[in-house]
Amino acid sequence: MRSEAALPKWASKPCMMGIDEAGRGPVLGPMVYGCLYCACSYQKTLSTLNFADSKTVKEEKREELFENLKTDESIGWAVDVIDPRELSSKMLKKHKINLNEISHDSAIGLVSRVLNMGVLLTEVYVDTVGDAEKYRIKLSERFPSIKFVVAKKADSIYPVVSGASIVAKVTRDRALRDWVLDETAENMHRNFGSGYPGDPETKSWLDDHKHSVFGFPTLVRFSWGTCTSYSKHLVEVLWESDAADEDGLSERTRKRQLKLTNVGFTASKRKSEEIESSGKGRCKFFQARKLELLSEF
Repeated sequence: MRSEAALPKWASKPCMMGIDEAGRGPVLGPMVYGCLYCACSYQKTLSTLNFADSKTVKEEKREELFENLKTDESIGWAVDVIDPRELSSKMLKKHKINLNEISHDSAIGLVSRVLNMGVLLTEVYVDTVGDAEKYRIKLSERFPSIKFVVAKKADSIYPVVSGASIVAKVTRDRALRDWVLDETAENMHRNFGSGYPGDPETKSWLDDHKHSVFGFPTLVRFSWGTCTSYSKHLVEVLWESDAADEDGLSERTRKRQLKLTNVGFTASKRKSEEIESSGKGRCKFFQARKLELLSEF
C-alpha cells in the first residue's frame, strides 16, 4: 500500500515503522530515504516475508520483494528522494547543512508525513546516522509520543527496517536506471557504473563528462570530495562590473576584466551580434536552451 492510498483500518491501531536509506555514499544520483510501516500486531508475519538488508540481497530478489510488499494491504510505505543538486547545494551553501543533518531531516519528514495521514505510530526503528543515542534523543524530543529505537545495522536486526531498506534501495536503483540526462553535450553516455567514488567505471565517466565551464551533469553530487580533483581543470570565471561602476574599479580589477576580454568572454557589440545571429561559437549549453545574448534591456 503506497502512502498516498486510502487509510486502512489497521492504521488506527498501534503501528510500527522502520526507516533506512540508500545511496548515502555514491557521487552519482539521489539519496533515498524509505520507510515501511504496519500494525504492531503484524510484526510476526512481517518476519516471515524474507526481508533483509538490501545490500545482502541480489537485485532481482530486491525487485521481487518490493513488488510483493506493494501489493500487501497490511503494509504501508513511503520514500523521500533527495536530488543530487539539493544535496550539493545544501552542503556548499553559506550556512552549510551536512549529510547527517540532511539524513535526519529526511527521516523526520517521513515520520511527520505518515503521522499526518492519520497512522497511529507508536514505535519507530531507525538505522542510525551518526551517534545513535543523540539521534534517538533528537527524534524523541520531536515526537514524544513515539518510542524510538536507533541502532547500527538496524536493517539486519529488525524486519521492519529491512523492509524499509528494500524500499529505499529499489527506488534509488530505478531512479538511476531511468535517469534522463538534461545536458545535451556530444558523446554523453550512461555507462557510469555503480556511482560509487571507488568504481573505475564511475571515475572514467566523471572524467569524460566534466566541462571546463559548467562542471558536471546534474546527476553528479559536485560537493563530493571525488569531484575536487577535477576542479584544477575548470576555467576561472570572472564577472565584469556594470558600466556605471567602472569609474570606481581598481587597477587590479581592470586587469582581471581585460583578461576576460582577451580570452574571448567578451566581444565588441557588433561582433557579438554577428556570432549570435549565426549561432556559431556558442556553447551547446546555450544553444540547447535557446539562450541568446541581450545587448539592450
